[in-house]
Amino acid sequence: MRTYSAISQIQNDLQKKKITVKALVEDYLRKIELNKHLNAFLEVYADEALQRAEVIDKKIADGTSGRLAGLVIALKDNICYKGHKVSASSKILAGFTSIYSSTVTERLLNEDAVIIGRCNCDEFAMGSSNENSAYGNVLNAIDNSRVPGGSSGGSTVAVQAGLCHAALGSDTGGSIRQPASFCGVIGFKPTYGRVSRYGLVAYASSLDQIGPLTKSVEDTALLTEVMSGMDEYDSTLSTKPAPVFSKFSGGKKTVRIAYIKDCLENPGLDPEIIARMEEIIADLRKDGNTVEAVDFPYLDYMVPAYYVITTAEASSNLSRFGGILYGHRSKNATDIDSTYIKSRTEGFGTEVKRRIMLGTFVLSAGYYDTYYARAQKVRRILRDKTTAIFEKYDFILLPTTPKTAFKFGANQDPISMYLEDIFTVQAPLTGMPAISLPLGKHSNGLPFGVQLMANKFEESALFEFSNELCKKYGLFAQS
Repeated sequence: MRTYSAISQIQNDLQKKKITVKALVEDYLRKIELNKHLNAFLEVYADEALQRAEVIDKKIADGTSGRLAGLVIALKDNICYKGHKVSASSKILAGFTSIYSSTVTERLLNEDAVIIGRCNCDEFAMGSSNENSAYGNVLNAIDNSRVPGGSSGGSTVAVQAGLCHAALGSDTGGSIRQPASFCGVIGFKPTYGRVSRYGLVAYASSLDQIGPLTKSVEDTALLTEVMSGMDEYDSTLSTKPAPVFSKFSGGKKTVRIAYIKDCLENPGLDPEIIARMEEIIADLRKDGNTVEAVDFPYLDYMVPAYYVITTAEASSNLSRFGGILYGHRSKNATDIDSTYIKSRTEGFGTEVKRRIMLGTFVLSAGYYDTYYARAQKVRRILRDKTTAIFEKYDFILLPTTPKTAFKFGANQDPISMYLEDIFTVQAPLTGMPAISLPLGKHSNGLPFGVQLMANKFEESALFEFSNELCKKYGLFAQS
């Protein structure tokens, strides 16, 4: 079957009766079976997806189908789907079945998407390599000896390997954009408050956002449009009405772009990524855009502030998992205290335990002001400085990752692993939207992403310009 880059191509062939939704699902199921070694899926809803495909084929024939008819999508294993298991790839939630669907899941289903399965991820979305799942590593489809990135590694590889058309991930510090860079797909994190978090298993509530992984900006825009908007179950959502993201004007206009000089001069940045960034900057200037270097002297403070805040929020959020209400309960427990201690000891993985302990420490009475309160002050400074840049510029151009995908086991030191997020944490700390576009190819044969960040709630402009950039460099783009 033809490989599709955008849902518009699928729907065009559906209307011409060249394919059916059922045939699409069957093809994806065949590919999933052939690529089981990648470990992208924890569970595949084969029978359910085929039955739903038949229903949607009838709706297409009747002219009553939704905007996502023909879209076969996967969910990260921290997004709830009623009547289906959700574990956040953790043993502590082994066997747990969700009693409700997330808002984004409902909105996808209401527009006739087919959900084909749930994807592996780093446990509780804590990781940058997908080496922290209780259910084994996800393999990069380009080179199985290398990581796919994390934490949304399973969702990303599912799109990369053509096991579904699109997938949803969650992004707290770069967990959509970083694996998108490593796997050569498009990954998008919306403005904080644009997409409902209801039904997302929380890691750090003030940063978490659900977003799509796709092969075209067109699909990214459409999925974001479908998922956006007010939700009575999420009080952090903006009251701003969600615009129509999926209709591009097509009118080419020049823009003002800032790039952070400190990023391109960072000693940890691969020289080939630097060269590609400089090439793109030169091309943008030739096209009449204003592209200027700006100072951002806070690069070294972003990752520490991010990890203080996220571990503190994780310590609070994960306190609900203790073997009492749901999830794993230790068989060796003898009383209430041992139930909590043994259930958590057996159920949580090493990285999750590390972050819970760090978070508990920075929230403790003696250290709250020293760490957590100070990190929040740093966050405010980062937000103010970033907002000031957007008063003069339309976008900020950044690398997505300092290097291409590394080999499994290469980053054994937690600090080295945490520094993988150095270019992605700015967007969630400041609440800004950001997209990673697969515009780089390294001499080692691996892809890498280029990142664009826009001001809050400026997704429309970000999608429009991203689409033009993809068109310029020969990636699939809407004309």
